[in-house]
Amino acid sequence: MCTRGSNRALLGGPPTSPLGIMQLTAPQGSTDRAWLALRLALWPDASEAEQLSGMADALAAGHYVRLAVTGSGTVVGFVEASKRVDYVNGTHSSPVAFIEGLYVVQSSRRQGVARVLVDSVVKWALAEGCTELASDSLLENTLAHAAHRALGFEETERVVYFRRALHDARWRGP
Repeated sequence: MCTRGSNRALLGGPPTSPLGIMQLTAPQGSTDRAWLALRLALWPDASEAEQLSGMADALAAGHYVRLAVTGSGTVVGFVEASKRVDYVNGTHSSPVAFIEGLYVVQSSRRQGVARVLVDSVVKWALAEGCTELASDSLLENTLAHAAHRALGFEETERVVYFRRALHDARWRGP
């Protein structure tokens, strides 16, 4: 858990959860340490340098990023969402708001934090002209599947991705 000073602006009214009044705040730039700590917890296979690069990219691309901060100034979760105009699996419209990352620290789970974060994405998505909100999860992450269902998502399809390295391939022409 990370703490914040009390000078953070309250965005979109005071959302509440069993944790009390919670502020949703934008990160303090692309090197925000609380945001970085939460991203490292969600995506532990990425290095700190990769995370910082991803954070800078997200902000530069205009992604919606919010941190959930308790009344005591503790950062307990985050959400990152983008507006995708390419095809998004399982959707029927474009653009589509897409949750790129959602994470709540273990001690604050099942207390409404994820719901407050996702509800803020819904408001943003509607203002951006989106009619659908999508997300994804690894096939084996059944905890995330249950969380998505609890947040109002429906499963639309399951996909296995494939790749082929081309470093040894030679183009033979038509």
